[in-house]
Amino acid sequence: MEKILTVSPSPHARAKHTTKSIMYDVIIALIPALLAGILFFGLRALWVTLLSVVCCVGWEWLWQKIFKKDSTIKDLSAVVTGLLLAFNLPPEIPFFIVIVGSFVAIILAKQIFGGIGQNFINPALAARAFLLAAYPQAVATFTAPTGLSGIDAVTTATPLALIKAGNYNELPSMLDAFIGNIGGCIGEVSALALLLGAAYLLIKGVIRWHIPVFYLGSLFLVTALCGGQGIEMSFYSLFLGGAMLGALFMATDYTTSPMTVKGQIIFAISAGVLAAIIRLFGGYPEGVSYSLLIMNLTVPLIDRYVKTKRFGGGKKA
Repeated sequence: MEKILTVSPSPHARAKHTTKSIMYDVIIALIPALLAGILFFGLRALWVTLLSVVCCVGWEWLWQKIFKKDSTIKDLSAVVTGLLLAFNLPPEIPFFIVIVGSFVAIILAKQIFGGIGQNFINPALAARAFLLAAYPQAVATFTAPTGLSGIDAVTTATPLALIKAGNYNELPSMLDAFIGNIGGCIGEVSALALLLGAAYLLIKGVIRWHIPVFYLGSLFLVTALCGGQGIEMSFYSLFLGGAMLGALFMATDYTTSPMTVKGQIIFAISAGVLAAIIRLFGGYPEGVSYSLLIMNLTVPLIDRYVKTKRFGGGKKA
């Protein structure tokens, strides 16, 4: 008797990645930035991060429990959201603000729209934008690196704020800016750690190079052409604020970025230009979060007009 073959419905090509495996790889890629944050800001950075992760997982579990939905906390997406939210907050942030931020990220920006894959903006960025509006002083107050010494934290101006004020003589060296020995948010200060994590994701095939390269490239070009700061300072600014974290880990989010390569390039260039304009001409020294949130809203439009031709279809199709 011949062996009977079972043919499943199309599509027949399947990726090796699953949601859980992708989130697991992202968590691994974020570990260097977390270690850098702990190294430069002490154990307070770890407690903020752990609280953010626990609250994000807890809010997701509670929402699905109340509405009698299947639990998705095992897919690790809430853990990634918690990490990214914490990475966008200063280490001395009050704990209750972290709890509020995790609620906004999971409930208001994700679950209320249907959960993973249904949110139209990045949950962690949405929460940061909300917290910046609701608690501006706490979210925009940064401390100088204290290391693991346990000494009291001292507030300091971030390099982007110094550039905005024209205090170039007070800027840290490019090496300090690259490794993360500067004031800022927990997970955004070390460009080196973020690049190491992104290299891991590129090797694993989780992300592609198009969005990070075109985002950072357009940010650099507009800053160099319109900022009046010179090539070296424009390159230096790529290591500051949320540029690396946004370009490598947030702009590449599957749900809130276009599906095609052409669309991703349009998305990245537009977001990079917006970030540069906000940095140079806005009242706030940082523009990465808002540039990505604005472009998140345009993704359905980009996907609609920039799409591949269907197999067997002509120009009309």
